[in-house]
Amino acid sequence: MHEFIAKHQDKIAGTLSGFDRLVFRGHLRSIGSPQGMMSYLWTNQVFLKNFGDHVEKVTERVKEASLAAAKASRRPVKYLNSSQLNKETIARNILAQDGVRNGLVCVLSCIEPCWKFEIHRNRMTKKLELKLGPGKCLFLYHYQIHPVFGFLNARIQTWFPFSVQICLNGREWLARQMQAAGLDYLQHDNCFPWIANWTKAQRLMDRQLKTRWPKLLNGIARQLNPIHGEIFRKHPISYYWSTYQHEWALDVVFHHAADLRHFYPRWVNHAMTTFSSPDVMRFLGKHINSNGQLHQDFSGEVVSDFKRRAEGVRVKHSVNGNSVKLYDKAYTPKGSVLRAEATIHNADDFRVYRRKEGDRKGPRAWRRLRRGIADLYRRAQLSHKAAARYLDAFATVDDTTTLDQLLQRLEQPRQWHGRRVRALRPLADDRALLSAINHGEFAIHGFRNRDLRAIFFRQTTDDKQQRRRHSAWISRKLPLLRSRPDHQNRGHTSLPANLQRSQDHRGYPKCVTLHSCAAHACDSPTNRSRCVDTLKIFANEKDFGS
Repeated sequence: MHEFIAKHQDKIAGTLSGFDRLVFRGHLRSIGSPQGMMSYLWTNQVFLKNFGDHVEKVTERVKEASLAAAKASRRPVKYLNSSQLNKETIARNILAQDGVRNGLVCVLSCIEPCWKFEIHRNRMTKKLELKLGPGKCLFLYHYQIHPVFGFLNARIQTWFPFSVQICLNGREWLARQMQAAGLDYLQHDNCFPWIANWTKAQRLMDRQLKTRWPKLLNGIARQLNPIHGEIFRKHPISYYWSTYQHEWALDVVFHHAADLRHFYPRWVNHAMTTFSSPDVMRFLGKHINSNGQLHQDFSGEVVSDFKRRAEGVRVKHSVNGNSVKLYDKAYTPKGSVLRAEATIHNADDFRVYRRKEGDRKGPRAWRRLRRGIADLYRRAQLSHKAAARYLDAFATVDDTTTLDQLLQRLEQPRQWHGRRVRALRPLADDRALLSAINHGEFAIHGFRNRDLRAIFFRQTTDDKQQRRRHSAWISRKLPLLRSRPDHQNRGHTSLPANLQRSQDHRGYPKCVTLHSCAAHACDSPTNRSRCVDTLKIFANEKDFGS
């Protein structure tokens, strides 16, 4: 991150790093298995033969209690015929239409797949059995403007074991924080193209890591099911909260949209053509062998893809469900946002320094990262480092001149000694000529007409007229090189008697073999760099003067 910012610091207005999308799931672990549910039924004196009647009555009570707040405040309650409908879009439309500023926006309900308890008859034992399996039931989605988190949605499964999911956004949360602190900002979707004080905004976002999650999440769960205490009065239980999904976004805000539009296509091309599988794994914190190769015991899959969306162009690299992404998030007159994002859905690849679960006095050791919110702080650390490493990898991209811009300069006719010389075509008709003059044997003493004749006309002939035609053909080609500004203005010895071969600041010859770059589509970073360097010489690039 620091290398990238240092390179573009004169163009950057500010940076912001923190949570983007956060999805928590709450489970009643003590009744999450058939054995635990049997304990609940025994405590409440419910026989298996009466299980269906009991849970149906409880479900109806949960529905009625969950919808009571919406009915009391006259907020919309809508049933959706399909679970595939975009619920957030529907809720956002209601929010914009009604102008809700605080509290409940709406409740949406639909039938969705779930895991639930049902009674089965065992033909072998001829007894009833309680089993947990896949099924379908009604889910209630509450969309609200939370006093702390801002716009969020929370859903509850209305059948045992009453699992809960809460989805919020760290940027929405930051907007509430900045309003409370009196900090001016401009919000575009879930990003900020302009903030009056970026340092203060980052401090506010860092406070999110110190949140007392159980207290806030349990408060939302009570809104979903106000009668939770009544249902489990004889068998008290509370929700265990885990991080189902989380996204960490590192936003770099540019002063001018033109700067981001200029650089972004190069970064996308660099990501798709240069980053290898070991690079992607290194971004995500995986250890690589000293030779730069993957460990032999790695059995996962590394995938890179490119997608053009309405919001912009997104490039993504993923390993075993975890990923890093880059996309141009927003273009506004006040600022344009580049976002590097890290997501961790599979925690098996990461470790946290902690005690063994349940052993509060035991020794600390590097153990597997858990989904529980106790390890959320460590998730934030890992995600931030992954996004920062990924962003720094783009600091090496050459941002001076694109190949297309170089070709545009070269493919222009010139005047040389009062005569018009046609444009140079380095990737078409004149590729063979540039390849010939870049032969290694010409690096010190240059070349002569006869040297090029030996390359282009390999079959020798004693016919003097034919040799003169060959010589004349070479002579007609040489003005294409002589007319370039590099040879007009820098005091080089006239061609073809000698072609001076100075070097650039990295020690590469200014005239390198262009043929290999074109033929192999610049298949390596070194070839691509040398190909561009060669074109810069003939296009009179100032960075390569001698």
